[in-house]
Amino acid sequence: MFKLWSTIIKDCRILTRDKMGLTLMFLMPIVLAIVIASVQNSTFELVNENKIPILLFNKDTSEPARELETALAKVGMFDIKKVEDIQNEEALKDRINTKNALVAIVIPGNYSEDVLKKAKNIASEALKNIAPPQDSVQQTPHEAAPVQLYYHPVLQQSFRKSIDGMLRSTLQFIQTKYIVKDVYHAVNEEDIPVSLEDQIVTNQTPIAEISVSKNNSRQIPNATQHNIPAWTIFAMFFIVISLGSSVVREKLNGSIIRLRTLPTHFGLAIISKQITYVAVTMLQAAVIFSIGIWLFPQMGLPALNLPSDKGALLLVTFICGWCAASFAICIGVFSNTQEQANGFGAVSVVLLAAIGGLLVPSFVMPPSFQLIMRLSPLHWCLEAYYGLFLEGGRLRDIGMNIIPLLVITLLLQIIAFYGLKRKNLI
Repeated sequence: MFKLWSTIIKDCRILTRDKMGLTLMFLMPIVLAIVIASVQNSTFELVNENKIPILLFNKDTSEPARELETALAKVGMFDIKKVEDIQNEEALKDRINTKNALVAIVIPGNYSEDVLKKAKNIASEALKNIAPPQDSVQQTPHEAAPVQLYYHPVLQQSFRKSIDGMLRSTLQFIQTKYIVKDVYHAVNEEDIPVSLEDQIVTNQTPIAEISVSKNNSRQIPNATQHNIPAWTIFAMFFIVISLGSSVVREKLNGSIIRLRTLPTHFGLAIISKQITYVAVTMLQAAVIFSIGIWLFPQMGLPALNLPSDKGALLLVTFICGWCAASFAICIGVFSNTQEQANGFGAVSVVLLAAIGGLLVPSFVMPPSFQLIMRLSPLHWCLEAYYGLFLEGGRLRDIGMNIIPLLVITLLLQIIAFYGLKRKNLI
């Protein structure tokens, strides 16, 4: 035990002398978490909270057009800015190009007339077997002038599709309302009562929102909940710069040969390094989580909400740190120079982060990448953290993520042991 403790103290002293390694392990992920969380937070707010600013140019002053304006405002998705100080659509395009708003809706001057004609035609067609038409003129399909939707090219396609779908639903609602009014008038030969007309608007089929999170929480995940776990994992695996270099240095300067002459086993040095650097990864997680909890609210960002199962969080952090230490030792064992360890270690961590879902969400990857993604230990680390932070799960809910992570860790340990034996280091 004394030998192990002495070796841990030795590794801690070596670590404190590595100023660049400490900077990469602590400062870099903190900066990344703050910058990327700040950038993504505006996107989350736009999707979840903020309304989309839209310019509305209404050329029609009749009742259906006014009702369309009201219906669009009641959607709750749009911040409608009605423009009345322009004369044509070219001036409207100029406003979009100056980014006063990224979207504009133009209601044509004959919109109300088109709605009424279409409603009358559909009502007549629906009732032709019940009541004869009032005139002998054959009804022909009416081609309505389109409601125009202008958008700036920078607007993402997903946003554009959402706006387009909401606009189509609103237009269909207005059209259906007037069809029902015409059918009622044709059948009862009187205008529809106001109370019944109001039911068309208010008596809609209810939608029951049911949370599928493990703790039945309806809390909307924010940028902090996504980024803090991701960059914590990234920081853990970047110990490869310091730990990998440490293993290479001991191979090059003869420390391993001197250790073999002592009444101890080199495996003790490997265990010491793992204990030391797993403790470092735990400290990294504590620092980054603390920033998310206390510093982010001071910066106007959402605070990090820790999962309810603190024991599971501690266990996942330990296993992730152990996997990162095993990966770094494996890199150090097979590298012949510090430059190889630093270069290959850094590049491999970035690649594993990319295919593991840290840099690009896993659900947007092509099917061909799904198998490759599961080979990245960072993917299983991230899934385990997301199971706790985003889904509100407990230890039993993330077991299927921890098991592959343990398998990868043990495989890295075996590969490192094989490398040490092959190079006659143990």
